[in-house]
Amino acid sequence: MTTELRRLRNYIGGEFKDAADGRTTEVVNPATGEVYATAPLSGQADVDAAMAAAAAAFPGWRDTTPAERQKALLKIADAFEARADELIAAESENTGKPLALTASEELPPMVDQIRFFAGAARLLEGRSAGEYMEGMTSIIRREPVGVCAQVAPWNYPMMMAVWKFAPAIAAGNTVVLKPSDTTPASTVLMAEIIDSVLPKGVFNVICGDRETGKAMVEHSTPAMASITGSVRAGMQVAESASKDVKRVHLELGGKAPVVVFEDADIAKAVEDIAVAGYFNAGQDCTAATRVLVHESIHDEFVAALAKAAADTKTGQPDDEDVLYGPLNNPNQLRQVAGFIERLPAHAKVEAGGHRVGEKGYFYAPTVVSGLKQDDEIIQNEVFGPVITVQSFTDERQALEYANGVEFALASSVWTKDHGRAMRMSKNLDFGCVWINTHIPLVAEMPHGGFKKSGYGKDLSAYGFEDYTRIKHVMTSLDG
Repeated sequence: MTTELRRLRNYIGGEFKDAADGRTTEVVNPATGEVYATAPLSGQADVDAAMAAAAAAFPGWRDTTPAERQKALLKIADAFEARADELIAAESENTGKPLALTASEELPPMVDQIRFFAGAARLLEGRSAGEYMEGMTSIIRREPVGVCAQVAPWNYPMMMAVWKFAPAIAAGNTVVLKPSDTTPASTVLMAEIIDSVLPKGVFNVICGDRETGKAMVEHSTPAMASITGSVRAGMQVAESASKDVKRVHLELGGKAPVVVFEDADIAKAVEDIAVAGYFNAGQDCTAATRVLVHESIHDEFVAALAKAAADTKTGQPDDEDVLYGPLNNPNQLRQVAGFIERLPAHAKVEAGGHRVGEKGYFYAPTVVSGLKQDDEIIQNEVFGPVITVQSFTDERQALEYANGVEFALASSVWTKDHGRAMRMSKNLDFGCVWINTHIPLVAEMPHGGFKKSGYGKDLSAYGFEDYTRIKHVMTSLDG
């Protein structure tokens, strides 16, 4: 007996459609390794149709009032809340994430973020109008940029979709959004829910692979391209967008340093770092996976962290005792395993370092010590449940090690010394610095990095403003 696969479809101009040429891809549940759905493998014709729908809808949506856009986003938030169980189930099947944690840690902030951007729609700020030249009054207009091509990643398919469409739509733009080819189900469900709220063409979803995303970015219609993904993908997007000078919003990789000084509360630091490092199987650009510990507490810290790793559980989505589920796909499992297999002789695996089970793509919570600054696993993003530990001698060396990577998204400092915490937060070259905590996010504060972690901000008023353009209007007072 064969189970019929679910059939996902594109959402273009208010209608659900197959790919124009009928091509599809299989969608796999990473917790089981089994195919459960098919999704369109969209080509140029589908991209053209979605861009045309977004372009046709733009003038009308641009001219709505902020109050109207706020009302629409609040309706979307309410609708997502009302259908939370469906969204959670779709996301868990997409990703293999624990159902309980998706319900408690992802759905509520996602809804809150939509409500934040609903409010932000009515709070655009600018310089006051004034006479900066005699006889002339100047005013500043903030306007939507136009059609936005957006590509979301597979690690947080629902939440990253919200981070993209909510500020864009709040600012008066229209959207063509592509979920990852491995995790399209929850985004297609979002389109179904949004269908009853927004005018046709304001929000469009097309499924597909890397070539689909490339066609979106290279298309002549979008005024802006936004991607959350790998550094390689971000570089390709920036290069493609440069050909017609599109705006680009990039949130790319991370390699967050977690700097633990000798006066830190070791028990609390270990507990919090283990959660922040292993949550979502470490598939988070801000994950606490590169720990730097003062030499005087190094051995004690490593022993405690290894025990925390051994006590951390991964498993099936319906198991309420698990902290995280599987890696997203077999390629990601191979990547994570490869880092451990290639460890240098001076490295020591203190915990984990192996696959868990034969069904699905699960990997054990892992701790690796004895590492040097130029080791591959220190310099490159693992994107898995692997925490590395290095030793440092003083504040200067801690900063040297922390800043000595190509990524610059997030970081944390663990100390009871206020002055030291302030010095570190000033000198750490990262877009976010947490002190005595790691990974909390709020809608009101920006998320984004420097260097190869990309540019542009998600969340906050800064993220909202990224989806606007500035126009100067000057008028003569003489009539």
